[in-house]
Amino acid sequence: MTVATFDAMGTSVDVHIKDHSDVDVAKAMFDRYEGLFSRFDPDSELSRINRANTSLTVSVDMRALLGAAKELRVATDGLTDIGIGAAVRGWGYTTTFDEVVDSDAVPLPVWPGAWSMDGDRVTLAAGTMLDLGGIAKGWTSDRIVEAGVATVVSAGGDIRSSDPTLVVEILDGDDAVAAEVAVGVGALATSSRMRRRWRTGAIRAHHIIDPRTGSPAVTPVLSASVIAETAVEAEAGAKAVLILGADGLAWADEQDWIRAAVAIWYDGNVYATSEVRAA
Repeated sequence: MTVATFDAMGTSVDVHIKDHSDVDVAKAMFDRYEGLFSRFDPDSELSRINRANTSLTVSVDMRALLGAAKELRVATDGLTDIGIGAAVRGWGYTTTFDEVVDSDAVPLPVWPGAWSMDGDRVTLAAGTMLDLGGIAKGWTSDRIVEAGVATVVSAGGDIRSSDPTLVVEILDGDDAVAAEVAVGVGALATSSRMRRRWRTGAIRAHHIIDPRTGSPAVTPVLSASVIAETAVEAEAGAKAVLILGADGLAWADEQDWIRAAVAIWYDGNVYATSEVRAA
């Protein structure tokens, strides 16, 4: 088994492969889906949807991803909603993160816009913008493993695995091991407010928008990790646990689609569901 690394979707991607030629296949899949789902590419399908701001027929892949996003919006009681695109931009995350700059202005809250899927058509209410963000990385990782191209894909911490022996270390804010989790055949994703931060006025903004407030989430949790069947589910679950803060792990315990969860708090304490072994 070989581990290869390349950059895609604004992050570093590791793939566990048997044949080196599969690296090119995996990279091509990431490049293709980034061309559909990126909000930074003006020619992407997502950008065309956001510009149209109305009802459009979408591609097969976009339909599948938006369908997953719709289901996860329901599963997380609206805590993960791709309709937060206008809020993400309004708080200053308008370009790739390396180009984000601090600002003296503090934006007003922007609540999620309305969007819906009906068959192969997506409809956006006026002013709504979609942001596929981490869900696209997880969805792509799922596609690559399910296609048998790689046994494990890790895209910026979103991991999908078909390796029954896979054990993953979860790191704290100092890059020390906080917990070990057996992922096996399944997925793990981490949502964090420790990185991708910038200043807006006196506020330290970050990219995790709380749909209930239209602003960066105010939570004692620095990072949350969730194990689920798929990376796209794990990504949604981790974001919900982080946003819920003190109530996040109890919520995760109630979800039959979440296998385990870990939350690292601002004071360095690590809390987890019973399935997780602390380091």
